[in-house]
Amino acid sequence: MTSPVKLLLIFINQADTWGEQPLDLVIVQRLLKLRIAGATAHTGGPSFGHHMRVHHKGLFGISDDRAVTIMAVDNEAKIRAALPQIRELVREGLILLVDAEVIADVSG
Repeated sequence: MTSPVKLLLIFINQADTWGEQPLDLVIVQRLLKLRIAGATAHTGGPSFGHHMRVHHKGLFGISDDRAVTIMAVDNEAKIRAALPQIRELVREGLILLVDAEVIADVSG
């Protein structure tokens, strides 16, 4: 992969689902099906969003509303082509599209 690329950032909650599946898994699988170059989902620590409520670990370190950030990277045309399907999946959350530069793309 070479520059320029776009970085797609999707912010959702860990409790979000699509049907009976976790939404982050559904989104990553959809991005794979769309042949996006790469995607990763990260479950976060303390965070807050437009509801102005801090998401953090609850009783016994368990929380069902922790933030999840999904990052995907590819060229602009492929990311923009994927956006309608991603927007359909995200009922509540934030989707950002950011310019990015590839510094290294090393595979072993």
